[in-house]
Amino acid sequence: MKRILLVNKFYYTRGGDCLVMMNTERMLREAGYEVAVYAMSYEQNVASEYASCFASEVSFAGKGIIKATMRSLGMGDIQSSFNHMLQTFRPDVVHFHNIHSYLSPIIVKQAYNYGCKVLWTMHDYKLICPSYNCLRNGTTCELCVKDKSQVLRTRCMKNSLPASVLAYVEALKWNKDVLQKYVHHFITPSQFMGEKMIQAGYAPDKITVICNSIDKKKSDSFAQINRTTPSTPYYCYVGRLSQEKGIEDLLAVAAKLPYTLYVAGAGPLTETLQKQYADNANIIFTGHLSAQQVVDLVSNATATVIPSIWYENNPLSVIESLCMGTPVIGARIGGIPELIDHGNTGLLYDSGNLNQLQACITSVFEEMQFDNQAIAQKSQVRFSEEKHFASLTSLF
Repeated sequence: MKRILLVNKFYYTRGGDCLVMMNTERMLREAGYEVAVYAMSYEQNVASEYASCFASEVSFAGKGIIKATMRSLGMGDIQSSFNHMLQTFRPDVVHFHNIHSYLSPIIVKQAYNYGCKVLWTMHDYKLICPSYNCLRNGTTCELCVKDKSQVLRTRCMKNSLPASVLAYVEALKWNKDVLQKYVHHFITPSQFMGEKMIQAGYAPDKITVICNSIDKKKSDSFAQINRTTPSTPYYCYVGRLSQEKGIEDLLAVAAKLPYTLYVAGAGPLTETLQKQYADNANIIFTGHLSAQQVVDLVSNATATVIPSIWYENNPLSVIESLCMGTPVIGARIGGIPELIDHGNTGLLYDSGNLNQLQACITSVFEEMQFDNQAIAQKSQVRFSEEKHFASLTSLF
């Protein structure tokens, strides 16, 4: 069995990138691979026998910003730290995940020069957008796809000139021509992201699309779900309450409709939206829910809604809803349309088109008849851990 080194800037359940990497670690170990993880030292990290090899902690706050800036450009102790990891573990394959800023792309070059097969899963748009998300002033933006200097003009990295300058310098140093030399496969969870990378100049033969999956334990639990018909049918939104997620569009439409909407989650718009819709009995804010509470909510809903106005990559919220047998009303943007079979597993509408969104919601309550069991069964196969794992390991 080959020795696999997984690399991510954090090694605990901080975000989606961490969850994907840690699930990959589990799958590899269960399959008999020898696996190690490399990350930045951090107090919340999972215990690791290789923790002594980890990069030292950096912070972009206060006095730590100088060291952190050096780190992002590949200076400081990052190279010696990663070289120690390579010499200690001696991997055959290095699979990178989210490494900008707290680690550095310099370690991609090191892995390649060490003789490893190099894979890099894209969790955001950093390689084509210096500010990560192809979003500016609440709308999608592709100015930097061809010209990274646009980040200086727009100052869209944290609305800060210094931060935008650093993002531009990073983009120049770690440009496509440099990175492509050291990566065998860029793994994109959506075809959409892969196409954007090609648009930005990355070679098509370097791009491999591997959709996100649902872990086997969760999939097995979803297969045991017994859907019930609530006394008051409802639809739901589960996610961050922030502008790019399109929650304001959804609530503007929901306020006009007679159907009950549950809004689960929190974010920067929480207080504003709760006050704005406090008198609307059909809109219920639940706040943050536990994992089991989310399952209970979604599995008995008439539909879930993903109203995003930014380039969602391959959202697990869509995948999990479908695996529970709940159809999804999704905005036709980013990688969302790749996940929804319009008319069979959900409905699609043009992102930002409130009339279309209203028509879709009305349709699922008044006209459409979805086969919930068929949606769940087909989705659990389509998004299975086994299928994802086979695609990933074929690249080793």
